[in-house]
Amino acid sequence: MKSSTISGLLTIFHKELSDIFTSWRFIILFLIVFVVGIGVVWSAAQYIREEVVDAQFVFLQLYTTSSPLPFFTLFIAIIMPLVGIILAFDAINSERNNGTMSRLLSQPIYRDSVINGKFMAGVVTMGIMLTALVLLVGGIGLRMIGVPPTSEEAVRLMAFLIISVIYGAFWLGLAMLFSIFFRRVATSALASIAIWLLSIFLFLVLFVQTEQSGLGLAVSQISPVTVFWQVIYILLVPGARTLSQVTQSNVTVPSSALSVGQSLLIVWPYLMSILMLTVICFAASYIKFMREEIRST
Repeated sequence: MKSSTISGLLTIFHKELSDIFTSWRFIILFLIVFVVGIGVVWSAAQYIREEVVDAQFVFLQLYTTSSPLPFFTLFIAIIMPLVGIILAFDAINSERNNGTMSRLLSQPIYRDSVINGKFMAGVVTMGIMLTALVLLVGGIGLRMIGVPPTSEEAVRLMAFLIISVIYGAFWLGLAMLFSIFFRRVATSALASIAIWLLSIFLFLVLFVQTEQSGLGLAVSQISPVTVFWQVIYILLVPGARTLSQVTQSNVTVPSSALSVGQSLLIVWPYLMSILMLTVICFAASYIKFMREEIRST
């Protein structure tokens, strides 16, 4: 039974990957992400060459430096939810409406292999996209500024990739949950996008408030976008220690920059909240899907 379960899981996984990478919506989204990535690295490299002299962590500034705001981190925080939603908003209900779900389950494939395989394919897709984008920014930036990354910078970028994939997995699980709860594809898409827009609105509270009031920070913390952005920004800017520093544009790295371990300790509670949200969304999707009645058509 164990071997058949793994075989069914891999079958669904490979099928979903093939469907994703050959779909026009993914190709278009992929091109948009990379065009923006090229624009970001060009802007950051120009700023570094003109303004930064003998600074620490120059390579990391490719990902955190732009004017007036750190555009790369903002772009990842805002676009990753959209990627997760696009990959999963019709993952279940489209197959159920088309009648392919019942035919799929009539094969020697366990039901849990279906949802696990779809989720794994989405996570791997986001991991590939993010890795390619980070390498693209790093490669072009290295050619423009001529400064290679240090071992600590490489570790921070690796941690950034892992955390970003977890963050994307949360939105993937949320969209998949709506895809199971709602039979209409349009409804699941609108529900996912509504939560994304609300999260962005709460995130913008950080920047539109005139003062860093306790109420404003508390309201913004409800948004997963805010939680994720402050995690990756503190991680990629070794000099940032508090959220008030994070919300300031172009944070400079002081002489007493934190180590990777110290930065991770600061963001650990926020990272755990992202991980727990991801687990909750996928667990709810899993339970709902396993208990759902799927009729043959």
